[in-house]
Amino acid sequence: MNLPTRTARPLDHLVLPVAELGRARRRLADLGFTVAEDARHPFGTENACVFLSDNTYLEPLAVASREECEAAALAGNAFIARDHAFRFRQGPEGLSAIVLGTPDAAADHIRYRSCGISGGEMLEFSRPMRLPDGREGLGSFRLAFAADLRAPDFFLFSCQRIRALPVDSALHNHENGVVGIAEVVLSEPNPTDFQYLLQEAVDEREVSAHSFGMDIQAGSAKLSVMNPAGMEAFYGRSVSATERGLRGRAVVFRVTDLEATRALFAQNDIEFAEMGGRLIVPEAPGQGVIFAFGV
Repeated sequence: MNLPTRTARPLDHLVLPVAELGRARRRLADLGFTVAEDARHPFGTENACVFLSDNTYLEPLAVASREECEAAALAGNAFIARDHAFRFRQGPEGLSAIVLGTPDAAADHIRYRSCGISGGEMLEFSRPMRLPDGREGLGSFRLAFAADLRAPDFFLFSCQRIRALPVDSALHNHENGVVGIAEVVLSEPNPTDFQYLLQEAVDEREVSAHSFGMDIQAGSAKLSVMNPAGMEAFYGRSVSATERGLRGRAVVFRVTDLEATRALFAQNDIEFAEMGGRLIVPEAPGQGVIFAFGV
């Protein structure tokens, strides 16, 4: 019997809930990121994205209109419902979702349902984007959701860029030298309990299991699930050995010149530690998870 051909989905972006966009913008700017103009979704949330030259981006996400969000959640919008659930359980800041690029979200939705990991009905929407020169463009997206009831504080979705955002090349230039995302780190006491979810969401069977957890490749980025020992060893962070479920913990960035990044952090009074040849910046208001920087 011929098995269906798999095409691993690359990392597209990360959803980072924040309490307030202005504070997130200031924090990201202090870290040396160039932040795009604020933008509104048609269902009550807003973002201020950081676009990277490897075609990934960060999406700091805030609630612009609680009334619009509540109406969208009641109407079955899985993106908003899961954002509400995350904020209720974990507070207003963190890493709630990994987003994967796809050429066909509808096919992914069918596959997620057949695998038993569907996280809700598909979502299609458009939103405007104001460019640095004052022009305005439009992006359109189709999303398919994947989730596991055992991990209520995390989900994944594939994102089909029906009409890609018209990102100005100036938005790819960051004072901190960041050129892309190398790794996204989750935690869970027994990482392989969620191997199936990640394999099917990414559409990649190959997983690297090790004493600190497991890794799966999503394009140029690695998705890692670490146990408490791994979080302590690589990030100096103590996490619960009994609290179950996937939790977003860290984003690892590639930089062009680590010494220049270190100098910028010292200039901007950014707290960091050095571990394993990387600069580890702990969580702070406007930055809900650990940021690590390496070459």
